[in-house]
Amino acid sequence: MSRFRIQSHGRLQEWVAEEKDYFTREGLEYEFLVKPIVTWSADAERVDSSPADIQRGAFESIEDGRGCSLSAACHWTVNMAASAGHGKMWGEAYSVSPSGIFVPQNSAMQRLDDLADVPVTGGYHSGSHYSTLQGLERFLRRDQIKLHFGGLLLDRLALLVDGQVPAASLFGAAFYVAEQLGFKKLLDTTFMIGHLVSENASRDDVDRYFKGLRRAQHDIDVEPEAYKHYFLRELPERYHSQIDVRRFGPGERIVFERYPQEVFERTRRWIESWNLFPPEQKGSAEYEIAVL
Repeated sequence: MSRFRIQSHGRLQEWVAEEKDYFTREGLEYEFLVKPIVTWSADAERVDSSPADIQRGAFESIEDGRGCSLSAACHWTVNMAASAGHGKMWGEAYSVSPSGIFVPQNSAMQRLDDLADVPVTGGYHSGSHYSTLQGLERFLRRDQIKLHFGGLLLDRLALLVDGQVPAASLFGAAFYVAEQLGFKKLLDTTFMIGHLVSENASRDDVDRYFKGLRRAQHDIDVEPEAYKHYFLRELPERYHSQIDVRRFGPGERIVFERYPQEVFERTRRWIESWNLFPPEQKGSAEYEIAVL
């Protein structure tokens, strides 16, 4: 059995658990990959034009293999990935991440009705894809909801900041950056995140990993101010002098409760209703097989 490989997923919990040595205290033999899961490209430093739709996102990166023993992504993607045999969904915890659709402060779009037929930039087969659809379908007809896929999370933030797109769906640290830079949140689209266990990870190691994260979550709940500096590791250099991470919220919160079968099945039906996946990417494994 290979060593458990841990990577930050744009949140604070892994950084805190590593700082406090919680993984080792739980008996986990592991390797900590200092480089966070990729959330931006070189373009995140400055963009001069909006790219054509990038038909690649979290699901596709999981298909290719992310290199860590346990990966995090929105629960829609993890649900579909587990159903397609790209790992097992961890059923004993999920997360909730702040998310929202942002526009420039001086934008002509000031109401959600104004977003009808306006492309909202998000990530293909990623949390911002599904959460934008789920949020806007309460206000607009489905045929009025338009999406533009702008690549990785912080590339999309750069598109918004540099005036290349009219609206963008952002979460995590990017959410707080947009707030501090004066962008207006038209809609909160907070969503659930799931966890995907790779084939080479043992259940005992996953248990130890989440025990370490539970300790870290407690510390963040008690004193989030002590750990917000880690957000700087998740953000491109261009923002470091423009924002104050002490003003950020705590970001994603891990909930140590079961991801229910009813939610798993309802999520699949909703994805099918939007026809979001081509046949070759769909899986057929049901809850009892796909979820640990």
